[in-house]
Amino acid sequence: MAGLYIHIPFCRSRCIYCDFYSTTLPPAWQMPYVEALGREMVLQGQGASGKGKEFTSLYLGGGTPSQLTPEALRRLFFHISQHVRLAPDAEVTIEANPDDVTPQWVALLRETPVNRVSMGVQSLDDDILRTLRRRHTASQAIKAVGLLQKAGYANLSLDLIYGLPGQTLRQFTTDVRRVLALGIPHLSAYALQFEEGTPLYRMRSEGSISEADEELSLSCYQRLIDLAQEAGMEHYEISNFARRDFRSRHNSSYWNDSPYTGLGAGAHSYDPQARRRSFNCEDVERYIQSIDAGQLPAETERLDDDTRYNERVMLRLRTCEGLSLTDVERDFGTERRRYCERMARPHLLAGRVQKKAGEALCLTRQGLFVSDDIISDLMV
Repeated sequence: MAGLYIHIPFCRSRCIYCDFYSTTLPPAWQMPYVEALGREMVLQGQGASGKGKEFTSLYLGGGTPSQLTPEALRRLFFHISQHVRLAPDAEVTIEANPDDVTPQWVALLRETPVNRVSMGVQSLDDDILRTLRRRHTASQAIKAVGLLQKAGYANLSLDLIYGLPGQTLRQFTTDVRRVLALGIPHLSAYALQFEEGTPLYRMRSEGSISEADEELSLSCYQRLIDLAQEAGMEHYEISNFARRDFRSRHNSSYWNDSPYTGLGAGAHSYDPQARRRSFNCEDVERYIQSIDAGQLPAETERLDDDTRYNERVMLRLRTCEGLSLTDVERDFGTERRRYCERMARPHLLAGRVQKKAGEALCLTRQGLFVSDDIISDLMV
């Protein structure tokens, strides 16, 4: 497996909780940015990316990729067709805001290889959406799902957030039930995070917004698990649920230590064989200037064994397959496996961790609620 991620940083407005790199630059910046992406594909093609390597997934994230003008979106996929080799059955995902999903936009999407759409719904309560400064309403989100399904897009993923300001367990339960009733095959749900530098973080510091009670967030998470499983969804990663054969292939590449290439301002790349991670600059203008000069605007980090082991623990324990001790021994040695088993023993005895297939450490339902503590204990 190998994934290709393309970052589209343009947003009409910023949500108060988001800490991903984004910009509200006017649409005039889009075409120069897309042309720079095409040139980066060529530059990356000299190494990790390009026609010489086949990608099993392509993910357009943001930002708000659905904010690209029709001309910019068509031009982006032209560059992809010229410089990127996708597997015949590649999963091709685009993130979209519900209010961008119009009949015209869906018709445009049909011209592209996109076969999966991920929408950030976050809530179906209009008061909460206004607090978050989301552009869409609950009715727009529901209508967007219907438009995509009618156009033949069966592979849809919706995002929800719990622990939101003013949210109650009853409201969140209603959100989950309404979303599942739409017949979507994939659901992601995350606890609200107060990331430093975001308006949300500042609002909490100023006292205009309060953080949700921890017990409420835990209750929301428990309800989420129950409702998703009742709907026939597999809980395949801490925050992700899917019907059979609808796991996110792209995101799974992150959790499974697979290589991925990131294009665009703020994008990351990872090469496990070279033990290297790189980060593009988070500035559209500087990104374009650097690419125009024939240089990748990236910093590179070499990963030592401890860093790689810690990341393996953190990512694999998030999944239902868990952390393979056989793989730990193969990649990090017998002593590291023994350390991992020793640190996991108290959690095994307490029922927070179990062994799957006789050797993989997996979180139990009880362990899901203290996953951060368990993961921390197994790290070095």
